[in-house]
Amino acid sequence: MMRKRIAIAQIACLAAFLLSGFRFGAESPVQADVCIYGATSAGVIAAYTAKKMGKTVVLIEPGGHLGGMTSGGLGYTDIGNKYAITGLSRDFYRRIGKHYGKFEQWTFEPGVAKKYLQQYLDEAGIKVLYQSRVISASKSGAEIKSIVLENSLKPDTKSNRTIVAKVFLDCTYEGDLMAKAGVKYAVGREANADYNETINGVQLMKGHQLPDGIDPYKIAGKPESGLVWGVSNDKLEPNGTGDKKVQAYNYRICLTSDPGNMVPITKPDGYDPAHFELLARLIARQPERKTLNDYFIWSKMPNNKTDINNRNGFSTDMIGMNHDYPDAGYKKREEIIKAHESYTKGLLYFFGHDPRVPSELREAMLKWGYPKDEYVETGHWSPQLYVREARRMIGTYVMTQANCEGKEVVKDGVGMAAYTMDSHNIQRIVVNGMAKNEGNVEVGGFGPYPIAYGSLVPKEKECTNLLVPVCLSASHIAYGSIRMEPVFMVLAQSSAVAAVMAIDSKTSVQRIDVAKLQARLKTDPLVNGLVPEILVDNDDTKHVAVKGEWEVVKKGGYGPSFLATKENDRNGGSVTFTPEVPASGAYHIYVYFPKVAKAASEIKLSVKHGNEVKDITVQDKDIVVEGQTSGEWYHLGKFDLPQGGASAVNISSEGASGAVVADAVLFVPDSK
Repeated sequence: MMRKRIAIAQIACLAAFLLSGFRFGAESPVQADVCIYGATSAGVIAAYTAKKMGKTVVLIEPGGHLGGMTSGGLGYTDIGNKYAITGLSRDFYRRIGKHYGKFEQWTFEPGVAKKYLQQYLDEAGIKVLYQSRVISASKSGAEIKSIVLENSLKPDTKSNRTIVAKVFLDCTYEGDLMAKAGVKYAVGREANADYNETINGVQLMKGHQLPDGIDPYKIAGKPESGLVWGVSNDKLEPNGTGDKKVQAYNYRICLTSDPGNMVPITKPDGYDPAHFELLARLIARQPERKTLNDYFIWSKMPNNKTDINNRNGFSTDMIGMNHDYPDAGYKKREEIIKAHESYTKGLLYFFGHDPRVPSELREAMLKWGYPKDEYVETGHWSPQLYVREARRMIGTYVMTQANCEGKEVVKDGVGMAAYTMDSHNIQRIVVNGMAKNEGNVEVGGFGPYPIAYGSLVPKEKECTNLLVPVCLSASHIAYGSIRMEPVFMVLAQSSAVAAVMAIDSKTSVQRIDVAKLQARLKTDPLVNGLVPEILVDNDDTKHVAVKGEWEVVKKGGYGPSFLATKENDRNGGSVTFTPEVPASGAYHIYVYFPKVAKAASEIKLSVKHGNEVKDITVQDKDIVVEGQTSGEWYHLGKFDLPQGGASAVNISSEGASGAVVADAVLFVPDSK
């Protein structure tokens, strides 16, 4: 009887092992504490964090590209407010800054971003498992036991690999691991009524819109002739109606104007000028628009390169052609990706060669080409489609419009966002006989807000050992504010620390001590055990003293607000920032200056370090702001600071001929 029970148990174990994906003759399962799926910028930071905290890590990338959009062309970083970017995410932009000879840099070349993301992996001794995509997940109850990967280039069951781990992180833009694990998710737009929102669902707004009078039919004025390419025959639903449609994807295009580093833009395979008939009609209707910036957001990057994004009614967004992408199989997704690549290359060729394009525009486009030194392995074209939104987990907590606007503030925040609630257009339809874009929303005006830990984890009954920092739990419109690369990196670090805590405490990711997680992120932001930098913001009333009349300005500064004097204020005043220095030593001191109208040409400051005081005059012309931000850090110098509260930075408005601002002061240990 005993032998029979043993035999039955052995058969059960073998069956479970086979179901996990193991095949005789295949490689042995890969064992790790933490499995991270997706070598996006978020995946890199998560892997680095977990490894630095002493855990074994496997980092899997379904494609061959490292860094996702951060190294995929999105060099004009969407920041919102630098205050929201913390920990290793901020460290990444400091490393980029050092590369370009600055403190921080938020605009950069794709290859430079990839170099420094790889640097994190090299420092941690992490090798990426490339071209490996998930095909199944095996669970015991609500716990993922293992996942099975296939070769992305040559799927073959004999080469499938099994990954066994204690905790899993899905850091992809698509959320494929999350879906394979049976976690519930949303695709498309919720109705406004679902979460008591006002700008979710169908929205016909003015942003990135076609002007009135653009005919949508192949033969103008004749609906029976059919619609021109890119226009859908779907009807306009009532405002706020939910659907399963997804905001447009595009490529963030890196071109160069350096003739010595240029590959010419040629006609792509399958080029069809009919795809740009609507664009030709748009150009004809607005003959006064004769610059590339009228049709693209043409952002300049270092070394004569670009990050080109969508602008106005017809641009790089391939509107309405991606609705199947989130839930599509790998083959269908590849077809959608190729269609976007063909469309975008065709768009560039159209602007340079089609006779319907004004000569000024054609000549301007022909000055640009693909950079020889970027994306060498993929024909100088980005291998990363900008998947702005795909699946969104329906987790323990759902972030909504109320969180973005500060009407609901979570207590379990493990990261912040600050960007405008931003949705690109979702469909191009006929409205009152005219072609119109629908779905664009750009609503901001709020300060940084916390992102709930509960939005990174599934409901416990669905999965106990998975964290999702990219396809996190948020409504469509809230996700539009959160979905920025620096924020994904912040949330990935938080998720990795949480994963380690769950392993160490032998509990589910839902039951970790979030207060301890928050404390760990604050006291060891770079996962290196060193003294962290000290930030004293003007909102920190315990460490900031204000004299005189200073106005609180809610937008455009570092953090929730900044202080400013009026342009004609002659009464004089000052703001003193006093840090609590945890350990004596050398610190670099930086002051944040937001740009304001009619600013004083000179700003008087003083630095008290111990018993000494140094007076400093800052010239407004020396404060150079670059990228999507309204201010910049200014280096006052390196100072030896004693432990405690004996040091301070004072900003004075006395004698100023213009507005003076006081916002934030940063004390960075020289050991960094």
